[in-house]
Amino acid sequence: MPSRPPPRYVVRPNDAHEQRRRRLWLGAAWLASLILVGGAATLLVGHAAPRIINHKSQLRDLASQNDNLKQQVANLQRSQQVTQIATASLRKTLADRDEEISGLRADLGFYSRLLGNNATHDGLKVQEVQLQPVSGSHAWNLTISLTQSVKHSDDTSGTALVSVDGVRGNKVVQLAWSALGDDAQKDGLPFSFKYFQQLHATIMLPADFRPTRLRVEAKPAGGDAVARAVTWSDALTGHVTVAQGDQDAQP
Repeated sequence: MPSRPPPRYVVRPNDAHEQRRRRLWLGAAWLASLILVGGAATLLVGHAAPRIINHKSQLRDLASQNDNLKQQVANLQRSQQVTQIATASLRKTLADRDEEISGLRADLGFYSRLLGNNATHDGLKVQEVQLQPVSGSHAWNLTISLTQSVKHSDDTSGTALVSVDGVRGNKVVQLAWSALGDDAQKDGLPFSFKYFQQLHATIMLPADFRPTRLRVEAKPAGGDAVARAVTWSDALTGHVTVAQGDQDAQP
């Protein structure tokens, strides 16, 4: 007798109670996992909370220190600016005072000379020499101040000649008055005065000539000549520098 094949479908009775119990176990396991996760999170937060609070406090302190440092830097910068302005103002004031003192000294020398307080040099004197550049050229405006003591009642007259020492082509040369002045004053700058007089002229220098010294020689009629040597830089500032060998005319 042939064997029967197994049935393709098996019919089993539905056990509703077993399914509910399985669902309850799954729900309980899920709820327990939530409780464990929540407890672990609470523990972690509890341990981390003091650190977070401490870090926030440190951040506030650092921010406060940063603001204080910024304010200190700003104060120092303002203080430095004030100091720089005050220093610049002081330097300008000192420079103005030095210039004023220099002018007063020059005036004092001029009037002392005029009043005859200098017993050694009582005659004709080259009191001051000034140079001013002519813009855009190699020309210079020259001013020479001549004086004599008020003790002299007679007028003094004569001519003044100017020469310039310098370097040209790596050689030391001297330019005579004939190479500096114009034809109208080829014989020199005439002067005639009783107490003081200013002489004015314009001199022209070659483009390749570097001046170093200016020499003035005043020749009074019937008297000894007066010679003065002035460095070019001193002539630009208007101060007379007496060089060795210079002499004044004596009465």
